Amino acid sequence: MSTSSNTPTSLLVPHFTKPHLTAPPSTGRKEEEDDDEKVTNEFNEFLLSLPREKGWRTPYLYKFQGFWCPPKEIQAIMSFQKHFQAKDTDVVLASVPKSGTTWLKALAFAILNRNRFTDKNRHPLLSSNPHDLVPFFEYKVYANSHVPDLSGVPDPRIFAAHVPFGSLQESIKKSNCRIVYICRNPFDNFTSLWFFINNVRSRSLPPLSTEEIFNMYCNGFVGYGPFWDHMLGYWKESLERPDKVLFLKYEDMKEDVTFYIKKLAKFLGCPFSVQEERDGVVEDIAQLCSFENLKDLEVNKSGNSIIYFENKHLFRKGEVGDWMNYFSPSMVEELRNVMEEKLGGSGLEFKIFTG
Repeated sequence: MSTSSNTPTSLLVPHFTKPHLTAPPSTGRKEEEDDDEKVTNEFNEFLLSLPREKGWRTPYLYKFQGFWCPPKEIQAIMSFQKHFQAKDTDVVLASVPKSGTTWLKALAFAILNRNRFTDKNRHPLLSSNPHDLVPFFEYKVYANSHVPDLSGVPDPRIFAAHVPFGSLQESIKKSNCRIVYICRNPFDNFTSLWFFINNVRSRSLPPLSTEEIFNMYCNGFVGYGPFWDHMLGYWKESLERPDKVLFLKYEDMKEDVTFYIKKLAKFLGCPFSVQEERDGVVEDIAQLCSFENLKDLEVNKSGNSIIYFENKHLFRKGEVGDWMNYFSPSMVEELRNVMEEKLGGSGLEFKIFTG
C-alpha cells in the first residue's frame, strides 16, 4: 500500500485484534485459571447486584453507572475506566449505536491521515473495515479482559465508544483530547436498531415483537440508553466546552457532507488548505467514505470487525426518513411524546421527516 513515506502501513495503522497484555508474567497455568475464575465469579456477583431488564441482543441488560448495558461490555468498560490514559492529541468518537458511527469513523480516519495515504486507489479504507482502523474501547481495545499496551500507537490516536459521557475514563474528560459525538433522529435510530437486532439476536433467545422492542426503546431499555440521557450528556458538554466536544447530527451531515467534513477537520486541528480544497481533497474524502462506496467493498461484506457482529449487518440503507416506511401513527405519537418530555427545553432538536 502506498503512503507518503516509506514506513510500512502496518506500523501506521495499528490493529487491536491481538493487543499486547501488560499483566505480569504468570507463575503457572493453574494459577492463571484460578485467577480467571475468581474474576469471573466476582464479576457475576457484581452483576447480581445491578438492576436488570430484558435485553435486545443478550438475555439481559444491566443498569451500570446509570445506563443500560450488556454484561460483557460492562466488564470491558470497567477495564477501560481503570487502565486507559488519554493523551492531549487523542480523538474519541462517541455515539449511540446505529447513529452513523461507521461513517464517522471512516471520515475521521480519512481526514486525520490524508497526508499519510495519498494513493486514492490503495487507501486503507478500501481494504479494512472502519471499525478495525478506529477501534471501540468496549468492543475491541479492552474486550475479553485485554489490557493492551497503547504506547506504540502513533499520534493522533483515534478511538471510539458508545459509552455515555459521564462514564468515559476520567483522563479523557480532563485532558485536551477532542471528542466528536454523532447522533441520529430517534425515529431513524430505532428503525436501524430494529433491523440490526433482527439480524444479530441469538436464535437461542425467544423472538421479540416490534411492539415489545419499541416499548423497550421508548422506556430507555436499550444498550447504552436511555437514548435521551446519552444524547443530552454530550449535548450539554458541547455547549459548555465547544472546543472539547463537537456535536454532530446524522441528518445534517447527509444534507451537506462537504461542509461537515471541513467543520470536522477544523475541529480536529487539521483544516483543509486552500490548495487542498482546489484539488478536490474534500470531495475525494466524501466519495471514499460514502455509504454506497463502503457498503460495496468486499471487506465490509464479510468477517467480524466488531466482536459479536458480522460486517455485512453494519450497512443497511443509511437513509434519512426511512422510519416513515415502518412506523404506525400510534408509534409516531408515542415517540414524539417521549422526545418532547425528555429533550424539551434542552435546545436539542431533530428534523422529523413526515413527507
